[in-house]
Amino acid sequence: MTQRLTPSLSQRLALAGQILLLASIGLIGAVALDTKQATTAKASEAKASQVAATGGTWRGASFPVENFQAYTSAFGYRGSPDGAPGQEFHRGLDLAAPDGSYIRNWWAGKIVQVSDNSACGTSVVIQSGEWEHVYCHMKGHVETANGTRYLSDRSGGIQLSEGQVVPAGVRIGRVGMTGRTTGPHLHWGLKYTGKWVDPALVLRAMYAEQARARANSNYNQG
Repeated sequence: MTQRLTPSLSQRLALAGQILLLASIGLIGAVALDTKQATTAKASEAKASQVAATGGTWRGASFPVENFQAYTSAFGYRGSPDGAPGQEFHRGLDLAAPDGSYIRNWWAGKIVQVSDNSACGTSVVIQSGEWEHVYCHMKGHVETANGTRYLSDRSGGIQLSEGQVVPAGVRIGRVGMTGRTTGPHLHWGLKYTGKWVDPALVLRAMYAEQARARANSNYNQG
């Protein structure tokens, strides 16, 4: 795709404001982005019962990578990292971390796919209610035993199977360089009701709610 579409600063600020507002009243903001025609979409409310089974709040969610260093590529249009001409749409957020750093499950859910044969490299897809989270460029490979597919990273002590339920915060893999990548990082993608969401907006809402929860806890203890 050669044409780059860039939302205005006012659109980006308005969108971020909507997400934080929804988080502040205990609801969840989701940004639905059509990767072919649109660069921004309205934040939408979701009932807690429609989201993952964590009480309908962000408090149970986990940051997805240990030893985090930097955000290296945002969600949206960008130049090709391998130097190819034109623009491409990046459907996730890249989080740089040293090779071998552990990756943690963002939210409790079921592993619906493990794979090692695409640009995503060795990867895991987890379903949490209406949310789907994708983890790419991990160490290890996929094995099949008795009809069940496994992600296996023996050096890291990781073995996960499709259909397995994993809690939030549990280690599900390690940062590697499998697939199409120029350096060790986690590519973290999020979908809500089948539509891609900007993970940075989700992290902002998550941090805001967790900070309020800590403040309330400290107040009650004081």
